[in-house]
Amino acid sequence: MQNSFQEELKNLADEYAHSVYSVTKKFPKDEQFGITSQLRRSSLSVPLNIVEGYARNSKNTFRNFLEIAFGSLKESLYLIDFSQKENYISEEKSLELKKIGDRISGMLWGTIQKLKE
Repeated sequence: MQNSFQEELKNLADEYAHSVYSVTKKFPKDEQFGITSQLRRSSLSVPLNIVEGYARNSKNTFRNFLEIAFGSLKESLYLIDFSQKENYISEEKSLELKKIGDRISGMLWGTIQKLKE
């Protein structure tokens, strides 16, 4: 069974992915197969890799999936900045998403480091 920290991490990553999906609904139609798709895929990759890694039931495999989730998170955070500069996302929404992303980032990084011990 997952511990409360892992459950919190999964739930926060899920909230992040849903928030990204919500904000990208307002992106320009000509970006549907560009940044909209890429931002959605990278944000959804975060909770998917957390869940899949945990399901593998191996410390090293779990760490590997968390590292992939961490990379996907960093990709999505860059795309949020990019989207704000293109005026697809307001500064307020960008800061809100980045705040959630930063919490996830810290939780992922801490867990990855503990799993290396």
